[in-house]
Amino acid sequence: MAATAAATAATAATEEVAHRFAKDQLKAFVERIERLEEEKKTISDDIRDVYAEAKGNGFDVKALRTIVRLRKQDTDERKEQETILETYMHALGMI
Repeated sequence: MAATAAATAATAATEEVAHRFAKDQLKAFVERIERLEEEKKTISDDIRDVYAEAKGNGFDVKALRTIVRLRKQDTDERKEQETILETYMHALGMI
């Protein structure tokens, strides 16, 4: 019976270590996410400041946002979208 008690105690100790490891790992993930969220907020604030500065210098912010979005796209994808847009605008008599 002493062997069974010792085995049970060893199993409990192993489970406690595993539980503590999982708890520490979870805490580390949450803290990393929180840090990244804070960095994301800081970067968003910086981007907003740049757009405000551009607006203050007479640039159209809506056009800048469009240009930034377009530059992220693949060149072929962008050309295809521009062609479709031009076709629709022509069909509607807008150009």
